[in-house]
Amino acid sequence: MPRVFALVDCNNFYASCERVFQPRLRDRPIVVLSNNDGCVIARSNEAKAMGIPMGAPFFRFRRLAQHRQVEVFSSNYALYGDMSARVMRILQEYTPSLEVYSIDEAFLDLSGHARRDLGAYARELALTVRRSTGIPVSVGIGPTKVLAKAANRIAKRNPETGGVLDLAALGPHVDAHLERIAVRDVWGIGKRWAEKLEQLGIGTAAALRDADPSLVRRRCSVVVERIVHELRGVSCLALEEAAPPRRQVLTSRSFGTRVERYEDMREAVATFAARTAEKLREDRARAQALTVFLQTSEHDHRTPQYSNAATVPLPRATQDTGELIRAAMDALDRIWKPDHRYLKAGVMLLDLVPEDADQAVLFGAPGEAKRRESRRLMHVLDGVNRDQGTGTVRYAAEGLRKAWRMKQERRSPAYTTRWDQLPVAKG
Repeated sequence: MPRVFALVDCNNFYASCERVFQPRLRDRPIVVLSNNDGCVIARSNEAKAMGIPMGAPFFRFRRLAQHRQVEVFSSNYALYGDMSARVMRILQEYTPSLEVYSIDEAFLDLSGHARRDLGAYARELALTVRRSTGIPVSVGIGPTKVLAKAANRIAKRNPETGGVLDLAALGPHVDAHLERIAVRDVWGIGKRWAEKLEQLGIGTAAALRDADPSLVRRRCSVVVERIVHELRGVSCLALEEAAPPRRQVLTSRSFGTRVERYEDMREAVATFAARTAEKLREDRARAQALTVFLQTSEHDHRTPQYSNAATVPLPRATQDTGELIRAAMDALDRIWKPDHRYLKAGVMLLDLVPEDADQAVLFGAPGEAKRRESRRLMHVLDGVNRDQGTGTVRYAAEGLRKAWRMKQERRSPAYTTRWDQLPVAKG
């Protein structure tokens, strides 16, 4: 049976999430800003048409945004993450084989549907996602993952496709479309490899497809050679249905205002340790070591510069928030320097092991009864915060004031994850 892949991509995902709960935003230009409302990280088509570039510092376009009535939002990752999960659950109804590639993209294996009208099937999928979540998607279909990604790109840039394209339907016109895709825009080709390929005179997806695979392997890598075969319709990249386990978990933030007080830094580091512990439990893992780092701004030459990190080995692999906060405070005490204006800090958990892989030690570790008690406590803590909203129950070390909190002056409500922010319909 021939392989068939589909790449489903949510259109302008962050901007689309904002529109779902505010219909007035339809056809309005939208930009979404990064942490601390610094740079543009997402744009609607209307904002793109105005020439607002991705990654641009927002202050450079503030006047344009005001003049053209651009809707500006702080990033709302709680909303985006929940909406992404809803989309992925719907996609799983169309195939049991799915790879969540990013927050707004997924590969589907449609090989079992090869005998049906795949274009009609994809349009039905897109309609179901739109009707159930309000999120518009584009679907590209091809015999390999690279070609499915190319089909999705073509569908997005050609309105007559309706956002859905089965590459097989293009027939002999495939070459013309691949000629218009720059080699640096081929999925899997990074900047460094694109530069090498361009030096070889390979500047488009079509040219890469027709290149000598052995030459590409010698000058680039076996990965790029596989992309050549993928462009020829030979499937070399399998669907990764299970993400590989993470080797480390990190939470870090740039502060909304510079942190100078030790008490504020302790509060921030404790908060980061608690959030990282939640991620660890979501991955069903334990950590055997913890690192805390902090740094001042390298661009602020009027004040002393300083950055440092400290790693603390844990007596026993743990996922207990209290234990990780205590270790984080120990690490912070080792590197804290007063009389500095800190821009950023973070907590990283290292040497992760599965939560059911527990190596006993002879001295100094808590007994199994204490471990079971910790596990029950963390289960209750996560359950309350999941049902009632993040931070409903927290450790005292995390504080309440959080003067260091990121600037998010334009953030929309967490419409789907907090009871007190649910949308209200009036009739």
